[in-house]
Amino acid sequence: MNFLRFLVFILLFSCEDNFQEIQKINSKNLLPLGITENLKLIYTDSAKVKAILYSSLNKDFTNKTFPYSEFPNGIKISFFDKENNETIVTSNYAIMYNKTNIVDMRGNVIINNYDGSELKTDQLFWDPEQEWLFTEEKFTFKNIDYDIVATRLDANRSFTIFNTGELDGKVLVDDN
Repeated sequence: MNFLRFLVFILLFSCEDNFQEIQKINSKNLLPLGITENLKLIYTDSAKVKAILYSSLNKDFTNKTFPYSEFPNGIKISFFDKENNETIVTSNYAIMYNKTNIVDMRGNVIINNYDGSELKTDQLFWDPEQEWLFTEEKFTFKNIDYDIVATRLDANRSFTIFNTGELDGKVLVDDN
């Protein structure tokens, strides 16, 4: 009888609690809801094309508690204004958070505006509803009036409202 108790005791205390590991293996939340290759998404409003998003790979994690869509191979977005002028945004990686509608673009982020202006940075957050851009990273911005390098950007999409932190470079100022 003592031997049986000893054997049960050994068996009970030699087992590991792997329940959490088993839950992780069986979890649907680790897997994307869907994967799309060679994505071309066209956004229209009143039968006018407003934007076209291109990506070689999209992973849809809208099945998560905080849903998001990931573009691990980067994105290219073409925006069109009322006059059909095109602005192109590219990055090596992007993630869009569905609840906040904020897009986080990382790695070689470049905005080429139809007017010839260009913004380059390593990370840029974009709020499409407010048409607002912001970053705390170093960036460069060039157009006919500016050639600057700065840290921290807070601007609207057309760069008519443009706030920065410390800047270095050339700024054309009218002296009246």
